[in-house]
This record gives sequence, C-alpha cells and structure tokens, in this order.
Amino acid sequence: MPSFVDRPAQHYVGARATIAVTEFATIADQIPRIIGLLAQHGLAPAGAPFFRYLVIHPGMRFTAEACVPVEGEFTPEAPLITGVVPAGKYVLSTYVGHPDGLFGATKAVLDWGAAEGVRWDSTEAEDGEHWAGRLEVLNTNPLEQPDPTQWSTDLLFHVAE
Repeated sequence: MPSFVDRPAQHYVGARATIAVTEFATIADQIPRIIGLLAQHGLAPAGAPFFRYLVIHPGMRFTAEACVPVEGEFTPEAPLITGVVPAGKYVLSTYVGHPDGLFGATKAVLDWGAAEGVRWDSTEAEDGEHWAGRLEVLNTNPLEQPDPTQWSTDLLFHVAE
C-alpha cells in the first residue's frame, strides 16, 4: 500500500537521455560511470542511485536521468549534469522483484493515486507528461544481490502542493 512521505531536496550528478523503453540500458549503464567519477574526486554517493523520469512521451519513450545523490558542490564535465530533486510530499511504494515488473508497479501506484484523488506534480504538454519528481530509487546493489527477483526499488511521485 503506498504511503505519503516528506523528502528534503536531493542534489545529484546524472546523465540524461531521451530513449525508448527498449533502450533503457543506455541510461542505466551510466550509474557505475558516475559513481566511479565521484570516487576519482574523493566523493562517495550520498544515498542510493536512482532514475528520475522528467518526461513520459507518447509511444513508450521517456526523458530520464540516471542519478547519483551527492552532498556539497561538484560540477562534472559534460555530458554529465547536476540537478536537484525538489523537496516536498511524495507518494512512496516499494517494489521487490525483477525490473520487468516496474511498469506494472508504477501503474498500480498511479491508479491508486487516481482513486484517492491525489494530484501529482506533473503537467501535460505536446511532447508528453512532465514530472517535477518521479523517481525509482535503487535500494539493492546488484553486486551484493545478483538475483534481480530480490531487488528492492522505491517508487516516488511528487505530490502537487
């Protein structure tokens, strides 16, 4: 059952791409690169890596970022970027299972929100649905738990104030 949580703003270093669902690995593969870059500069991640979905485009395409949370100032070289996930109230649902099930888990949260009258912090535009904060937080390190059916992912959706 989803719940409401308050989250502080979260700074991150990320890589952004507009891709089809079938191309997701191109963005997901950036996380180890970003963690390695931070380590080269003596920085450790300030939390679990996550994916931030900025725009859900028609036709199963989306603009997303692979993100690693950081504290303090760090400016990476392009094409890496920095960003901030906004503070505020979020709906949280934790999914445990293979990443192939995330689409269904996300739909379940959005359907729950519609039934409960939750107003998401998102806007419709010609190019798709723009989100202020729509995250998949990767709670499981695949190097420590190689079985993807055991991976835990927090789904977080920013609520309109």
